[in-house]
This record gives sequence, C-alpha cells and structure tokens, in this order.
Amino acid sequence: MAQETVQQISTISQILASTFLDKGILSLDQVDVVLKEQRLRGTSFEDCLLGLGFMSEAALAEALSLTSGYERVNLKQTLFDPSLKEVVPREVAEQYSLMPLSLEEGVLRVALADIYNMYALDFLRQTLPLVQLVIPLIALESDILEAIDRYYGYDLSIRGLLREIETSSSQTFSGDDSINPTIRLVNAIVMDAIKLQASDIHFEPEGAFMRLRYRIDGILAQICTLHSSYWPAICVRLKVMAEMNIAESRRPQNGRMTFYVGPREIDLRVSSHPTVHGENIVVRILDKSRSLLALDALGYSEDVISHIKETLQRPEGIFVITGPTGCGKTTSLYSMLSYMSTHALNIMTLEEPVEYQLPLIRQSDVREGGGMDFAEGVRSILRQDPDIILIGEVRDSQTAQMALRASMTGHQVFSTLHTNDALGAIHRLVDLGLSRVMLAGNLMAIVAQRLVRKLCSSCKKERSMTHAEATLLGLETPTFLFTPEGCEACRGTGYRGRLAIAEILNFDEEMNELLIGMSSRAVLKERALKKGYFPMAQDARRRILKGDTSLEEVRRVVDLRENT
Repeated sequence: MAQETVQQISTISQILASTFLDKGILSLDQVDVVLKEQRLRGTSFEDCLLGLGFMSEAALAEALSLTSGYERVNLKQTLFDPSLKEVVPREVAEQYSLMPLSLEEGVLRVALADIYNMYALDFLRQTLPLVQLVIPLIALESDILEAIDRYYGYDLSIRGLLREIETSSSQTFSGDDSINPTIRLVNAIVMDAIKLQASDIHFEPEGAFMRLRYRIDGILAQICTLHSSYWPAICVRLKVMAEMNIAESRRPQNGRMTFYVGPREIDLRVSSHPTVHGENIVVRILDKSRSLLALDALGYSEDVISHIKETLQRPEGIFVITGPTGCGKTTSLYSMLSYMSTHALNIMTLEEPVEYQLPLIRQSDVREGGGMDFAEGVRSILRQDPDIILIGEVRDSQTAQMALRASMTGHQVFSTLHTNDALGAIHRLVDLGLSRVMLAGNLMAIVAQRLVRKLCSSCKKERSMTHAEATLLGLETPTFLFTPEGCEACRGTGYRGRLAIAEILNFDEEMNELLIGMSSRAVLKERALKKGYFPMAQDARRRILKGDTSLEEVRRVVDLRENT
C-alpha cells in the first residue's frame, strides 16, 4: 500500500512538473529543486513549491486552474448551504482540507487546495450515501481553513440566527463578517431562496413585524415573520451589500451585488421603496445557469416548438412575443437567440436592463430619461452591420417605426409587447402607428404565452372530473384529471417547476392579404385556425389532460371559456 502511495504521488508530481515546465510557469532548475525537496520532506509537490517560495498560494491556485481545467472558486464571495453540514462532517472537512459547496442530484462540488488528492475524492464518493459524483474546485488553502471555521463554527440556520441576534449585544458591521449574526442572517436568507429556486425575495415591513416572502414558480410564498426590531439592521446590511446610500430612506434606490454558489455566479438586483412602515426591499435573483434554457427546454408543447423553429428559418421580419409581466418573454427570446447564435451572425440587443450576458451577442443597456433610448439605439445598431436585432420592448411609436424599418431592410427583429393574445398584438402595433399594409409581409410570427406551475411528479394524483369540467375542457364524456397533493419534494405545494402555455400565429401570403384588406379579428382568427393555429386555451386543455398541470392552476392565468 505504501509503495502504491509513493508511486501515485510520484506520478502526480511528474505530471505537475511537466505541465508547469511546458506552460513556462517554472524553470527546469526550479523543478529539479522542488522534486529533490519533495523526496527529502515526503510531502506533496505543491507544498514544496510554497515552502521554497517559488510560488505564492494565489499563484499556485491560478496555475492549477490553468493547467488542470478545473474551475477556481473564491470562498470569500461564496454562499454556503447549511444543510451540507450533515452530509460532510467537520472532521472530514478538516482532515482533507476541503469545503463542501453544493449537492445537486447526487453531484457534490467541493473546494480543495490539492485537487489531485485522490484519497479525499475517493473517500467522499465511497462513504457519503447521497454522493454519486464529486467535482473538485480549486481554492486557496488558507481560505478553506477560514471557511471551515466560519461555516462549521457558527449557526447558519435562519431560526438559529434570529435567536442569536436576540442575545447579541452589538449590531455593528465592523470586524469579521462571520461573527456578526445579522450578516450571516442575510446570507442565510439569500442562500435559502437560491436553494428553493426563488426568483425574488420580499422584505416587507408592516408595523410591528416584517414579513419575509419568496416568489417561487411565480407565486409568493410566506417564509416567516420577524419582529420589526430586526428590520433596521437587515435593511442596512442589504443596502451596504448593494452599494446603496444607507442614509437615504425617503427615495427609491436600486443596487446590485454578486454571490457565488459553488461555481455558479448569482447576480442580485436590489430595489428599495419607501412605505408608511419603512423601506420595502425586493431582491431579484438572477441565476444564469437556471434561467437560460435551451429552446427545447422552455416547456413549450412540441407543436409550438416546431412552429417556432420553422419561423426562425425566415431571413427577415419581426418576431413578437406577447404576454403580461413575468410570463417569461425575455427568457424565451434569449433561448431563441442562443438557438440561432453562430460565429457567422452579428446579433445585437437593446434591453432595459441587460439581465444575462450571452456569448457572441452584443448587448446594450437602454436608459430612458438619460443616455440611449430604444429608438436611438435601433438607429445606432443599424450602422453596426447586424443580422439579428433584439429590442427589449416596443413601447412607443418611434421605436415601432424603427423596428419595422429594420425588418424591411433585411434584418430579423425580435421584441415583446403587452397584449392578452397573439391577435391582440396586431391591433397594438397598429395603435402604435404601424399601418396594416406595412405590417403585411414583415411580420414573421407572434407568440402569446403564460407560465403555469407543473404538477409535482412525485405526488400528483388522479380524480374523476365533473360534467362541468369536461365541458370546460371540450370533452363530451368526463374522464380523469390530475390534481396536486403535496409532498416533501415540492414543499407541500403539489407543484414543482413551470411550463409555458402558448399560442403561435404564423403569417403567410393569405394572412398578409387579410391584413392588407383590413379584415376583422374574427376573419383573421378563422383563417389562422384553418392553417393549424391552436389558441392558448386549446394548448392549456391539452396540457391539463396530459397531466402536466392542473385545471385550477391553468384557470389562474388562462380563460378556458374561450371556444368551449
């Protein structure tokens, strides 16, 4: 066994020595000295490098990241999941100098100073029942030791921290962040919301108490209520983190901050608003890894996906997505742009604001009332030789005119509107000053969508439907429906995740002729139905009968009485 250990250490040392030489990180003389020192000390190649002073700890971590392909993580900016204490005990973390970062679907990510410590990785894989795969990330050993003390040495649960704050004599923010319970409380709340895949955190003061709510799958869920005495310190901490003015409480403010959960970068947008009970703060959680989805993973039905992909093959025209705020319009547009993005295309966007940064796409912030507005931005982009243009929202006549001009000059233009359905977008565009004659031939498609919660696959159950429900769903004979039950996996809600209920209205020669002829909404709809158009209500009925969602959930956002 000892011989195998020596052989493995020797092999790893040779690999590191050879790699550092090839990259020019170390000279041949330095490698010889390190290898000789290693034989004398019997320690790792990395320890000898640090001991001889040939490389700093930070430089070694950077070099290992460059040469190994593993990501580097900054533990000082990372949020830790309190539940991992039960998965990886403190004695294991200290023995192998590692820090658990996240555990998702059997994949454990840990921070290690020595990513070639196979004994640590094998131990985690073989002894932890919930772990199927271990992915190491590189961190400074000093940061790991500090994180272990901070993570395992203090209570990180929300309830435990509230009790600690009650007995704490100081609410100042000076000194070590890990010591102050208010700082740890804010971090714990943010981490808890990220784990639950919330999109927003609401801090709502109301007289003698402060209500904490998360928006999960589009629905606000109350997490807890705190005494109002906690709120001033929490409010100040949030504003300090978001680089907002802590002395200003009578005017709205906006700020932002960034955290890391393992290798995932989480961007937080913070908004404060004065109320009669004090400042109300909402934190928007922007998790790029979870929010940017492939086109096939958006939750559209197969028919809608097929129509969208077919429409995206057209070389020019306007593609509009419509729906209320929070229905996933921007996410859908991002997925479409990512689907089309190649090195051969120049894709440029105007957004207010840019929520997620996409590779190979030039994105610009629009600031109304100062700086560049949408209309001015489109004029500028047209001089940048674009192939595809995204306009975050068509909200005035000037922007609508510029979007139409861009499509008429051979560009694909994507944008959003606020209307109830796809046909309503036509009247909205006309209301913004675009003539039907000019729209004819320049509209590619209009998608209208809503987001509904998906039934939890672990606990949904069947029940018989009533005659009234059968009529609402367009059935002659009642059959079965799936309804939410509630379990641990879905936090007792009966729902887990969301899907899109959508309709797509494609434009061809016949539809364009009807537009030119000033045909009514009813005539346009009749022609679209003959061409395979499925209204949103019909798509919703199909998803209900398939068991993807419940009748109650769909009726919350879609009027099923249409075409019954």
